[in-house]
Amino acid sequence: MIAIGNDHAAPQLKMAVAKFLESEGIEYLDFGVAEGEKCDYPDKAKEVCDAVVSGRCEKAILLCGTGVGMSMAANKIKGIRAACCSDTFSAKFTRLHNDANVLCIGQRVVGDGLATEIVKVFLETPFEGGRHAVRVDKIMKLEG
Repeated sequence: MIAIGNDHAAPQLKMAVAKFLESEGIEYLDFGVAEGEKCDYPDKAKEVCDAVVSGRCEKAILLCGTGVGMSMAANKIKGIRAACCSDTFSAKFTRLHNDANVLCIGQRVVGDGLATEIVKVFLETPFEGGRHAVRVDKIMKLEG
């Protein structure tokens, strides 16, 4: 199960991502807001990331204007490794090497087609483990 959340700057991108997930048969929980609704992205990031940390969802996708605000908020939550990606290469390697569990994308930065390609790569790429697991452990120890 994938969690999806968005603030008021990314309702169209959320709909495109949701449509893509449905076409792939991937189940998701929608924590986002609809067109015209307002919310603060840190609140939405917390709600979505809590679903990941609790085990209710395996991974999450957070969407805002740039993806940066959501990633900053998400990375404050213990157990989260969020990456803001605007290309498939970054999405692939944040899974392979960082075991990222939250993908952040900006509606004002990435179009619907590229966003769905980024999501596909993120969800299909496994964590490589090995020497990267040592580094991920070090990242997690930074949480204190």
